[in-house]
Amino acid sequence: MKKPFSWWIKWVSSVILMGSMILTSQNIYPYNLAVHSVGITGWLIVAILWNDRALIVVNACSLILLINGLVAYVIKG
Repeated sequence: MKKPFSWWIKWVSSVILMGSMILTSQNIYPYNLAVHSVGITGWLIVAILWNDRALIVVNACSLILLINGLVAYVIKG
């Protein structure tokens, strides 16, 4: 049985998010934000493919906040 493309994105993104949680728990900043952004982007793609508005809103807002944190880190340099 062949898995749909969204299935792969969902699971790879979930593993990436778990990795970002490990980075956050070890206070490895800002890499935790960058890795988390990749995982959230994957889930945002899945949400769009599924046309799930609640997931789209949650993941879009999360991605914006994470990118804001990364930009703030770069600006403070």
